[in-house]
Amino acid sequence: MESDDGAVNDLMALGLSRYEALVYLALVRRESYTAAEAARAAQVPRQRVYDVLDALVRRQLAVPRPGRVTSFSAVAPDLALARLMARQRQSLERLDQVSGALALALAPVWSDGRTHTDPLDYIEVLRDPRAIAQRFARIQEQAARELLSFCKPPFVAPPANDEGIEAVRRLRRAGGTARAVYTHDALGDAEVLENVRRFAAAGEESRFAPRLPLKLVVADASLVLCDMPDPVAGTRATTALYIEHPALATCLRMAFLAVWEQAGEGPGPEGV
Repeated sequence: MESDDGAVNDLMALGLSRYEALVYLALVRRESYTAAEAARAAQVPRQRVYDVLDALVRRQLAVPRPGRVTSFSAVAPDLALARLMARQRQSLERLDQVSGALALALAPVWSDGRTHTDPLDYIEVLRDPRAIAQRFARIQEQAARELLSFCKPPFVAPPANDEGIEAVRRLRRAGGTARAVYTHDALGDAEVLENVRRFAAAGEESRFAPRLPLKLVVADASLVLCDMPDPVAGTRATTALYIEHPALATCLRMAFLAVWEQAGEGPGPEGV
């Protein structure tokens, strides 16, 4: 297929990971492939193709064919694309519900802000990149049950971020959860991708999405750190907000989980 790159990008926009898109396009070309054949045809690592095929079967985009060696066939493209579109519509409906709940939660915060001349005691405004990095490290340390993150460039934490990795290990040892959604461009950045692998080895679950609205950290459904890019200056001037507000944090947690549900699976500790 001459338009493979375009088709891969389109399928990723519809919610598939890059590997899922590559394997589905390989399956379309023939009646059926074994897992090994699909890995070769799609140029996907053999150790990853089994998870990818399982994901395509779960999404009802491929069907297994039992035999001496199980093979897999693609679901017809019109049906597969209709199913992907249905999932996207469901995601948009969930986000619409989340945005409505978020608007209700933010309304009293905004109203209070109109009547106070002093900063609200549960909101901290940060503009110095060093202060933002320190607060980011602090919220990682404070997380006791759950740490959720939207990660997109530019990153304020150092690439190694050993403190963050140790925070994930501590959280997982305590039975907690650490999840992060990265933008697809992280797949093309070797330094960022290596950091993703290190966090995965520490116990972080990661997924990838085509785009994210902003950088965000939600800890224990009560603490929030998010960036607020200047709409005029863009990413050159960013203000970060640190907010201790359970209602707002709960709404943003719902938004994170809606994006997480639709995001593609990330690399494991062994790499992509």
